[in-house]
Amino acid sequence: MIRARIEQDSDDRRAAQRLPVEIDAKLRELGTTGTEARVLNLSSTGFMAETSGEFEVGARVWLMVPGRERANAVVRWTAAGKIGAEFAEPLDPESLA
Repeated sequence: MIRARIEQDSDDRRAAQRLPVEIDAKLRELGTTGTEARVLNLSSTGFMAETSGEFEVGARVWLMVPGRERANAVVRWTAAGKIGAEFAEPLDPESLA
């Protein structure tokens, strides 16, 4: 008999809690002009965004949010017009407020 355990809450695998947000931003792969994006969730270690831009897993991108310093990140996944990326340097959790 084969038994499997199915994880009920996949959020437990994340290094930091994600906050749901709706932030207009710009994503720019290093060496390109960039594209519009909407950040949907954010944590000190990464983000998920909707974008019409085409990004490859492993690409280095800048996340630019008005009024904030740009943040360097690595694309970890892409699917259906969304990307997930991990920041190269974690953000200060207090700066997310």
